[in-house]
Order: sequence, then structure tokens, then C-alpha cells
Amino acid sequence: MSIERVDTLVVGAGQAGVAMSEHLGNAGVSHLVLERSRVAEAWRTHRWDSLVANGPAWHDRFPGMEFDADPDAFVSKQGVAEYLESYAKMINAPIRTGVEVSSVTRLEGRPGFRVETSKGPIEACNVVAATGPFQTAVIPDVIPTKSALRQIHSSQYRNSYDLPAGGVLVIGAGSSGVQIADELNRAGRNVFLSVGPHDRPPRAYRGRDFVWWLGVLGLWNMETPAPGTEHVTIAVSGARGGQTIDFRDLAAQGITLLGRSSAFSDGQLHFAHDLRRNIEGGDENHLNLLRAADAYVVANGLDLPEEPQAHHLGALPVCVTDPILSLDLAKAGITTVIWATGFGVDYSWMKLDCFDAAGRPIHQRGVGKEPGIFFLGLPWQSRRGSSFIWGVWHDAKHVADQITTQAKYMDYHAKAHAAVTKPAETHA
Repeated sequence: MSIERVDTLVVGAGQAGVAMSEHLGNAGVSHLVLERSRVAEAWRTHRWDSLVANGPAWHDRFPGMEFDADPDAFVSKQGVAEYLESYAKMINAPIRTGVEVSSVTRLEGRPGFRVETSKGPIEACNVVAATGPFQTAVIPDVIPTKSALRQIHSSQYRNSYDLPAGGVLVIGAGSSGVQIADELNRAGRNVFLSVGPHDRPPRAYRGRDFVWWLGVLGLWNMETPAPGTEHVTIAVSGARGGQTIDFRDLAAQGITLLGRSSAFSDGQLHFAHDLRRNIEGGDENHLNLLRAADAYVVANGLDLPEEPQAHHLGALPVCVTDPILSLDLAKAGITTVIWATGFGVDYSWMKLDCFDAAGRPIHQRGVGKEPGIFFLGLPWQSRRGSSFIWGVWHDAKHVADQITTQAKYMDYHAKAHAAVTKPAETHA
């Protein structure tokens, strides 16, 4: 049976795979995109029902097409999925859905890779892993799985009706955690929220969304996280038109704030004595961005309305100043724990020497350690904005440039080799 061959094989048809296809197509590179489910499947089924994009429509998009929405709106998850699907059709991306990749191995004695799929093998000169940053849900081994509690990851949460009756403990206060906790509280649940270190930018300030401020201040282009902030989450939300996350407001609405979960014993979950420090750290991040924005307005003579009240923070709630350090979950009426604790990576299907001891890709801006292997959609792949829709588009352009550059070297090699091996002409 003949084996299908392609220059570049892209694995995954989410925002990374679609962006990669556009740039490869523009460069004239023969390629194929494989997707085990549907285009943008993670947006469709791996998110809670009410999720909206965390950035406004004018910003969180590809340059080649706008959302069919108010530019300042926060598009629903279904709207994002439909946008990516429409974009793929617009660029005529060669996507095959319902095809799962099971392994990638290097060919022996010649360039390229053998890719085993559910529809048969494919050989490719290059492979781009565009499977994104949300691959394997991380649930810390704290509460025994055999306990009576229902424990789920935030990626498994859909709505309050799917949960058993009772209180809910949400662990993790990044964007997913705070939005889920807020939604459950509004649905009448008794909610506890475990808060770790975080940034909490203003949703908007002086008439501009925080994504605009990060752009003009050059903060989207930070190449690496600041020292000591590698595991700091960001608490921001586009829900209900977009509002600044302030944990004081969440506490005032009835959510009990807790420090980071540390251990579980005899039905009690213990928490670090770090809640106040975490809240104040988020406050300082908030105020620093306001100060930087004010300085930018003055330096550039912009006519933007002043917003002095944004600098005034209310008093810390009692649950912060006198924190709960140990909680009997049963007595508190908690029946569900939602772990909003992020994701890990799973590249076990790539049988190649291009990963570190933790299984993370070894790469430079998406160019893998193994020649011909590339990655796309990773957090901080080249900058702070890399894992966002607009950011992955720019990273895809760089990866496509690297693929075409390598192709030129191989083209030269082929031509030079042909010239050397060409039979000498005979003369009568």
C-alpha cells in the first residue's frame, strides 16, 4: 500500500493549527492539518457553557478577519469556534477532521518522519505540534479520590445544574477559577475560593480595555515572565460585559476566600497562611498597571478621562484579615471540589528526543531541538501573548519562515547533489 507524503504535517486544528495553515499556504508549502475531532473542538466542548473570550473582539482575532460582533464585545465560546471554522474555510485550509495521530518517529537513513494515524501512515518532512497549551488537566494529589466529594477539573465543569446539591470549593483563582466561583455564587451555591498568587489587571481603565494598555506599554511583548512569577495566574473576565476582578467584591457577594490548599487529613483541608499576601500582591499588580497607564497618558499627551477612584481599594474583608486555615469540608456542606489548577502537556505520541525531563518541548520560539520538529501555541512561546488567538498567529508566521528557510537549504543540497552525479556528456 502506498504511503501518503506531504512536506509539512500539522497536528491540531485549533487556533494554532489554523494560523499555521494560513502561513504555510501563503509560503506555498505543501501541508496537511490533522484534527482528531472538529475544528476548534476545545472551544466547543472543553469549556463551561457560559464562557466568553477574555479579550474584546477587536483584539482577540486573526488579522485577516473580524468577528461578526461588536468590536468591544466578549465573544461566546461557540462564537470563537465558529470564527475559527469560518477562517479555516476562508483560507481553504487542508484540514482532515476525525483523524487521530498516535505516533511520530524519525525515518531511518533519510530525512523526515513517519506519522501513524487512525487513517493510516503519512510521511512528512516536517511536523508541527499545534496541540495548544491545554492538553492534560492537572489535579494535585491532595484530597483522596476515594472520598465522598465529587472532584472535577475546571475543564470538566459545564454549569451549576450538573453539580450535586451542596457547597462548592473552587481551588485556583485565575481567570477560570474566579469566573466559575462567581457563576456558582450567583446560582445560589455556597462557594469557597482558594486564592494563590495572581495578577489582576483592571478590565478597563480611562476608557481603554486592559489589552490595549498592555499593548501600548509593550507588556504583551515580554519574552519571559518576571523572576518569581512563573506560576502566577491572571484573574480577568469578560463575563457580563467585562468587569474588573476584585476579590473584595467576591467576598462581599458571599464567597469565602481561602489561602492556597496545602494538605488534607481527617476530612479537613488545610490552607497556607498566605491569603492576605496573595490578595495584596494582586492589588499591587493592579495599581502598578494604573500608574504605568497614567504615566503613558502624560508622556504622550493623550486625552483620556481621569479615573482616580480606580486607585482606591476598599478594606480587606474579614475572611482575608482573619483567614480560615483549616476547613472540615463535610461540616461546611461542601460536596464538590473544582480544581482550576491549569494544564500539563502530553507529547507521549512524539517518539523523539526533543523534550526535557518533565516532558516539555525543548525549543527556540517553536523550533524544536529535533530538526524538522516544530511547536505552536505554547505559553510564552516567544512572548506573553503567544497563547492568545492573535499571538499564536504571529508565532505561526515565524515557524513558517523557519520551515521555508530550511527548505531552501535542502533544495540547494538536492541541486548540488544532482549536478555532481549528472553523467558527463559524450562528444562524437
